[in-house]
Formats: sequence, structure tokens, C-alpha cells
Amino acid sequence: MRILKNTVILILRILTFMLSAGLSFSCGPIPAIGAIEKADIDPPLFISIKAVSPNEIRIYFDETVNINADAVKIIPETKVVSIEDNMKEIKLITGFQIPGINYSIQVAAADARGNSNSFIAGFYGFNPDIPEILINEFTTQGTGRHPDIIELKTLSGGNMGGVVLYEGTPSNFRSRIVFPAFIVKKDDFILVHFKPQGISGEADETENKRDSEGYDSSDNAYDFWVKGGKGLSGNNGVLSLFASPGGSILDGILYSNRTSMSDEKYRGFGKRDTLIRAEELAASGGWQSAEEMIRPEDGINPDDSTGTRSICRKSSSGDTDSRNDWHIVPTKKATFGNENSNEIY
Repeated sequence: MRILKNTVILILRILTFMLSAGLSFSCGPIPAIGAIEKADIDPPLFISIKAVSPNEIRIYFDETVNINADAVKIIPETKVVSIEDNMKEIKLITGFQIPGINYSIQVAAADARGNSNSFIAGFYGFNPDIPEILINEFTTQGTGRHPDIIELKTLSGGNMGGVVLYEGTPSNFRSRIVFPAFIVKKDDFILVHFKPQGISGEADETENKRDSEGYDSSDNAYDFWVKGGKGLSGNNGVLSLFASPGGSILDGILYSNRTSMSDEKYRGFGKRDTLIRAEELAASGGWQSAEEMIRPEDGINPDDSTGTRSICRKSSSGDTDSRNDWHIVPTKKATFGNENSNEIY
């Protein structure tokens, strides 16, 4: 059976080679087996796509390709002005992209041998006006009336379109929220509720800060609710904020009540995913480690925090990407939607 299978595969490869080489099926010498084995019959492989300006998209392949311009389609409908192809990195000049909008694109590409591949991929509209933002306050051990929240604070004005907050990191996360396009000013607050209760009034706010009435919503902040969110990991986790999916890091947090001796397998983090997230956060420049490899001791210890004893960024510290920037406030001193308290539990 194996001999028969190999024979069939060989015949198919011969036929494919003859077709791609423009050979007929009339009687004559069969192409050399070595030539058939070396023939390129693999279609080009799509690697990635991203918007690099409000009017330009770049698509990356594993080999030089040409694009069928007539087959390119972008949804929501966006005009394709020009295509620069015959390379691995394809440049598409488009009409204006809406910042943070999730687009899909349909493309047909072919290599020099005529091997072709059609695919549909997604990208987010380029945002040229991302504000400077920090994670400013959070709770990971929330209660029914005070579920887990992360507060963001803007240090400059801009557009939030496409900014993404992860519970985890881009390559390994439990949940995330990609913000729609809306304008923020310096010193605005954004509250992300990671454990919605499914009650009426849990509304995402992009204009009126008073539209939401869920638990711990604030009239002084833009409230957002993670759809299907089940809350944050209570004692051991990573939070990260990026300019866009696939974009640059804006801020990050590592928190843990564990030590390097807690678990031999995962450097003390207890879970493989947590170790992966901690390493990715450190590699991206979002958190500093005291030693060569990041450890649980490098994180903020959340043990003393509760639903009303939040973990706050110190107003006196800069952003050193370390636990030294943070403290836990006394009971009922959480300040979501307002300036942080400097009182320490």
C-alpha cells in the first residue's frame, strides 16, 4: 500500500510540474525526477498584515509575490489607490482609514511560478494620535459589589481608537478590550470593568461619562465593560497596554504573591502561561526585573488588596516599570475615576 501511495504522489507531482512548466501530455520523455523534486509547487505563504499610516497597509509573505489588483477588497469599503508588489513586503495605498476600526481584506497573490493563494486577513485602522497612557489603579480581588477594575489615566490628549488592554500579553492573554475611536484629553480617566454583572446600565462610554450605571462606574471617567469577562487572576498575573494589536507597548504590570521557590517548573509563577506572559512583558520593556530573568518577587504583591483596597500608582513616583511605583490604599480608599490616594494600608 505504501509503494502504491508513493507512486500516486509521484505521478501527481509529475503532472503538476508539467502543467506549471507548460508541457503537454503527448508522448515523449518524462521530466527527470530530480527536476520534479526541486520544482516549486507551494503557494506563497501569508505572514502578517498591518496598517503603517492612515493611508497605507503592508502585507508580508514568505516569498516575492504579485497581487491581483482586481481581487483586492477591503471591508468596511475602502478604496485601494495603488499597489506596489513584486516583493515580499506588499504596499497598498488606500483611502483614509478610521482609527481603531477592525477591517478585513481579501487578497489573491501569486509567485513567479504561478502558484497562487487567496486569503482574508484582518487589521486595525491606523491611529496617528495615540495619547500617552498609564495603568493607574486596579483591583484583582474584587467582590460582588466591587468587581475587578483597571483604571487608565491619560497623560496627553489623543484618540483611543485601536488601543488595546490585555489581561496577559498580545501572544498569550485571557481577555482583552480594543477601544473604539474616541477623543480623550490630558488627565482623563478610563475604567475597564473586567467582571460585568450583566445588569442594565453597563454601557461603554465614548462621549457622555454619565451613560453607564453599573457597579463602580464613575461619572468622572469613561466606563468600558469586558464582554464575557470573568475577572482578573486574583494573586498572580500580568496586565499590558498596547498602542494597537501588534503595536508598541504603552504600559504593563506584573503582580504576584508567589516567590521563586513556589514552583520549580515555572520559576515560581505556578503556571506556564503566567511565566510566558511575564517574560513577554519584560522583553517588551513593560516591566523591570532585579535579576537577569524575571521572577515573581519582581511583581507587586496583591495580598493586602481587596475590592475597596485598590493597588494605586504613587503620585510621587515616575513610571519606573517596577513595584516601587505602587502601594495599596486603606479600606474604602479606592479612587477609581479620581486622583489616587497616597494613603498606605
